[in-house]
Amino acid sequence: MGKILLKLFGQAGVGVANKISDIIDRHTFSKVEKAQMQKEMSQVFIDAEADIQKNITKRWLSDANSDSWLSKNVRPMVLIFLVISTILMVFIDGGLISFDLKDSHSDLLQIVLLTTIGAYFGGRSIEKVKK
Repeated sequence: MGKILLKLFGQAGVGVANKISDIIDRHTFSKVEKAQMQKEMSQVFIDAEADIQKNITKRWLSDANSDSWLSKNVRPMVLIFLVISTILMVFIDGGLISFDLKDSHSDLLQIVLLTTIGAYFGGRSIEKVKK
């Protein structure tokens, strides 16, 4: 359950889950009751993540059906920007361009790029499968 909370809410979600778990420990009387409570809580968080994913898909479908050029093209433009930025980062890291790139910026760009590529191509694949 900790991984689900970390994905949904970050470290704050894990802290809340630990506090809830402590409350459950104090107020339940058997391991069976505790296990049942944790199972139900896990299901609540899994359902919440599924709802979040459905909302993202609805937004993307709304963007795709929009008459606005920008809303239809913002995802591809962000993807292009991140790929170009990553290529520049590789050249900077290789020493071809003299520039001091902080490790934290490099890590951030990598995470954003991976997330964007995964969401873009993964989301497109899901949309095509549903059609």
